[in-house]
Amino acid sequence: MEKKMFCFQCQETAFGTGCTFRGVCGKLPQTARYQDLLISVVRGIGTVYHELHEASVKPLPDIETFLYDAIFSTITNANFDDDSILRRVDAGVRIKAELIGLAQKNNVALPDFHEVTWKGQRSDYEQEADRETVLRNTDPDIRSLKELTVLGLKGMSAYGEHAARLGYHSQDIVNFMTSALKIVSDPESTKDQLLHTVLATGQYGVKVMALLDKANTTAFGKPEITKVNIGVGTNPGILISGHDLKDIKDLLEQTQGTGIDVYTHSEMLPAHYYPELKKYKNLVGNYGNAWWKQRQEFEHFNGPIVFTTNCIVPPTPKASYKDRVFTTNAAGYPGWKQIPVDANGHKDFSEVIALAKTCKAPEEIEHGEIIGGFAHDQVLALADKIVDAVKSGAIKKFIVMSGCDGRMRSREYYKNFAETLPKDTVILTSGCAKYRYNKLNLGAINGIPRVLDAGQCNDSYSWAVIAMKLQKIFKAKDINDLPIVFNIAWYEQKAVIVLLALLSLGIKHIHIGPTLPAFVSPNVLKVLQDEFDLGTISTVEEDVRKFQLVEN
Repeated sequence: MEKKMFCFQCQETAFGTGCTFRGVCGKLPQTARYQDLLISVVRGIGTVYHELHEASVKPLPDIETFLYDAIFSTITNANFDDDSILRRVDAGVRIKAELIGLAQKNNVALPDFHEVTWKGQRSDYEQEADRETVLRNTDPDIRSLKELTVLGLKGMSAYGEHAARLGYHSQDIVNFMTSALKIVSDPESTKDQLLHTVLATGQYGVKVMALLDKANTTAFGKPEITKVNIGVGTNPGILISGHDLKDIKDLLEQTQGTGIDVYTHSEMLPAHYYPELKKYKNLVGNYGNAWWKQRQEFEHFNGPIVFTTNCIVPPTPKASYKDRVFTTNAAGYPGWKQIPVDANGHKDFSEVIALAKTCKAPEEIEHGEIIGGFAHDQVLALADKIVDAVKSGAIKKFIVMSGCDGRMRSREYYKNFAETLPKDTVILTSGCAKYRYNKLNLGAINGIPRVLDAGQCNDSYSWAVIAMKLQKIFKAKDINDLPIVFNIAWYEQKAVIVLLALLSLGIKHIHIGPTLPAFVSPNVLKVLQDEFDLGTISTVEEDVRKFQLVEN
């Protein structure tokens, strides 16, 4: 049977090989093809921009906003709205035409693979979308290396956009992205060139996460150890999901004094850790768990929901909440209202607030507290205490369990792994993977909680900073000599850039799960295994022994 689409960018891809008739995420074939077309336009823009930059053409137009937004909108669970995707294609066609005109004006020769064979009219889109699937690269290793870079750029775009929304930009990162887009567009790129580009993507992943860390801590203060309420109050509420901290700041300001409470959902939980956000009395708690449980949990929230980024699960036709969901930034869903950003970078949430006033208070689905805020500054403030605990033998190992959560039953592994770990181990976590174990009562070691949550997926950067600092403290010759092991759960493309970033820092023996990525060919996997000892999870008992967490 003929394939209607092809997408293998997430961990849950059908049969572990690729979605061909409908995305497991709920993405329709036409949407997938339009996203492929958008990435094709982005590749063309990157190629032409890179050539202009190499020719020192000035002034080049600012394409950062478009690149970040367009690429981010193709991340898993971000945008299901065909018209929204095609508007980005339209904008990209205009930008590319401007760049080509600039090249012609300055006598800059362009490679013949910059894809200008079509005029970019809406009537052309269907035909062009048909040829822009990732399967256009027939060599599985070439395809694998190119897609590793493209998917890394998707994660990079997400973090770059968050930083840019807070006023932090990097032309160096934009220049790298366009260079990488040219390399993946070139049909003559060699496997060695492509492997080098994959590793360079990881290096720039570190840079973009460092930029976002600086943006967040400058705007909102350094995260503090914080207890977060997981129950509910008596006021109507607004639930904000996704990752964009600028949006929650705007929402908190606009809901002050309105009688409306604000709750975080999933990856927005770390908003509670930042001093400039936690000071708002109307930020009352975190509601629910990881993104994939939203269909059930949103039914009980009663108030409006705002998606600032990806992690959307399409609602069922009978879902009671489907008419009270809003999106913004790169996120989109057919029929849901999009909240635009004004010229000053702010958003008007008045319609959301007005709707909230007509709703009942949220129903309580759990109660109690969870603790977080262990980003690198906070952990390093505990450095003496941690070093003493390691030297005394009270702490034998740190287990980095950052990453994503997902629906597959096999992800129970991470809960069981956390429960099975000996009591002399500490879990270092970030991202929504933590929802598998952050509500377990795992205790503490000499006053140090056994689950240290740094924040969002991008805050995995904290564990790299901490590892490098501990390397100096313990005078270790190699970062891999530290008592730290990496057991990472992945789901989508932000986890890809985190993994590439860790590899670029020379961290080895990383295990990922619950399955290996479908976009990594056997030969590329062997390179990663040989160079970095990259592996996958097995059983809890086998992995506890493998990581030498207990005596054999």
